[in-house]
Amino acid sequence: VTEGGYFEAYAAYVGGVAGQGADAIEVWNEPNIDREWASGDINPARYTELLRQSYFAIKSANPNTIVASAAPSPTGYYGGCFAHGCDDAPYVQGMYAAGAGNYMDCIGIHYNEGVVAPDATSGDPRGNSTYYTRYFWGMINTYTAVFGRSRPLCFTELGYLTPEGYPPLPGSFGWAANVTVAQQAEWLDQAVSLAANSGRVR
Repeated sequence: VTEGGYFEAYAAYVGGVAGQGADAIEVWNEPNIDREWASGDINPARYTELLRQSYFAIKSANPNTIVASAAPSPTGYYGGCFAHGCDDAPYVQGMYAAGAGNYMDCIGIHYNEGVVAPDATSGDPRGNSTYYTRYFWGMINTYTAVFGRSRPLCFTELGYLTPEGYPPLPGSFGWAANVTVAQQAEWLDQAVSLAANSGRVR
């Protein structure tokens, strides 16, 4: 994604989408992992440059289009922030340090690995059960701590995985094996209500 001219071409593309009347645009997706951004060049400051160019292209085409920053993949896998991959908390901190708040209307955030109700702050049955990405409020509090209330959060992925009615989940998603459709519906409803009443989520 970092070869000469690519940022400019991407910015021109999203500007064109805004010009067609898009309500909101998330600029990229999960740029902290090598499935979505070139390994060896993962860097929140580099991403912020893409966000900057895209923001001005979008707003020039349609000032009413909401610009959401790319939500990082929620992860503690890397143990820090490196060119081959970066945990989401230090990545968001790096975006803030690079001035990303000047080029967005809201901060993109993903919460998609929960297996407990969104009002829970403990009780996740997996290893490392206290890690913030396991919990709805853990994610909101972590991202808010970086940007304060200078920008609201925008969920671009929010969900609970369930295998009910389908074949068994692949091993890498086995953590959701015991979530039912009824829980999925109840937790989504609760998450939307909590977000709406938080004062921190658009």
